[in-house]
Amino acid sequence: MKQNKITQTDLLKVVPQALEVARRAGASAAEVSASSAQELSVTVRLGDIDTLENGRTHGLSITVYFDQRKGSASASDFDSKVVEELVAAASRIAKYTEADEYAGLADADDMATKVPALDLDHPWEVDTNSAVDFAKQCEEAARATPLIVNSEGANLSTRRSIYCYGNTHGFISSYQGTRHHLSCTAVAGQNGTMQRDGWFDICRNPQRLQSPEVIGSCAAERATRRLGARKIKSCKVPIIFAPETAVSVLGHFFTAISGTALYQGRSFLQGTLDKQVFPSWFKIIEQPHLPQGLYSAPFDGDGVATRERSIVSDGIVQSYLLNSYSARRLGMKTTGNAGGARNILISNSRRKQKSFDGLLKDMGRGLVITELIGMGVNGVTGDYSQGASGFWVENGLMAYPVEEITIADNLCTMYKNITDLATDIDERHNIRCGSILISEIAVAGT
Repeated sequence: MKQNKITQTDLLKVVPQALEVARRAGASAAEVSASSAQELSVTVRLGDIDTLENGRTHGLSITVYFDQRKGSASASDFDSKVVEELVAAASRIAKYTEADEYAGLADADDMATKVPALDLDHPWEVDTNSAVDFAKQCEEAARATPLIVNSEGANLSTRRSIYCYGNTHGFISSYQGTRHHLSCTAVAGQNGTMQRDGWFDICRNPQRLQSPEVIGSCAAERATRRLGARKIKSCKVPIIFAPETAVSVLGHFFTAISGTALYQGRSFLQGTLDKQVFPSWFKIIEQPHLPQGLYSAPFDGDGVATRERSIVSDGIVQSYLLNSYSARRLGMKTTGNAGGARNILISNSRRKQKSFDGLLKDMGRGLVITELIGMGVNGVTGDYSQGASGFWVENGLMAYPVEEITIADNLCTMYKNITDLATDIDERHNIRCGSILISEIAVAGT
């Protein structure tokens, strides 16, 4: 097969062929995934092309089971000879692997029987010259802003990918989709000091992508507003996490309720199913079939049908995130989350959410956190300590930028102390969430 002309039809041929080779090799079960992607990416800095990539990538992964012994092998070639070699390699690995009573395919009854139309595929026929022009326009918009003294560049990338999965239950299906990304990072300077910040947009449909001028101007504005940042004294104050940092804070919840963390006994949320973790008005749902959703998918990495479901209702954990293997380890049923959660929406189930300005007014005095630095989170205990920067708030208004602080607490306490959510939802992430207000957190400063 010619590697530079892979289509969805090609993958739908390769996968069953590989499964047949696995059967002939004596495997009691097998699963195969194949993918192909075409990507164009260009970065410009100070008006010149910094990097330019234009190419295709392919992937083929084969897993065979000899009863409870498992072996896997992968390659970037779909040639029939390579398929034979991969099955042979996976089979050799399985023979030296200890039997695992939990290993195997997901149950046949859980396979996706229908592939919903998710509207994920929106190709952008942009050539290299046009991509360079887009990136240059973005950076020029940033550099045209007063107080911008340098640039870390602007990037435009567009990607179209195809994914196909099949197993010996007889399940074989595929889908394709696109992602388009535009970003810029600017450096502002004044009175001998400099600050950097950036902005980006990402979507399935290029017509919904923010313009180069908007991205560049927003990057410049965010960098400029950080000039004159101060240090503050240590204190305990209410904190608003802006959407880009709220996503990080809440992301630890999803890591903690993942099957792997739970069965390995390294989760601070061990045993919290059907228990209160968030305030009584807090709601989390997963929407894997969201049209044009960045993380939408008709089935998970095990071939299990994805579905919309409640993860947290009235602040109570309703479900974990399980693939077929972790579900067996926990004596539970898969939730269709092989590969993670998809399109998470955080909302207030009991009252109308306020604007960001409304959240500031309610807080009165405290901090808005716009950047988190470091990896100071203990997934076993929930202890949380992160470097941060943002803005000091007085009388319900952002007064001045703040830097070189550390915020510390425990995630269980932080989740219970969320007092409100704002309407400024950031849809560029898997976790779609507005700003969150937490009643009090310790801040280490000077």
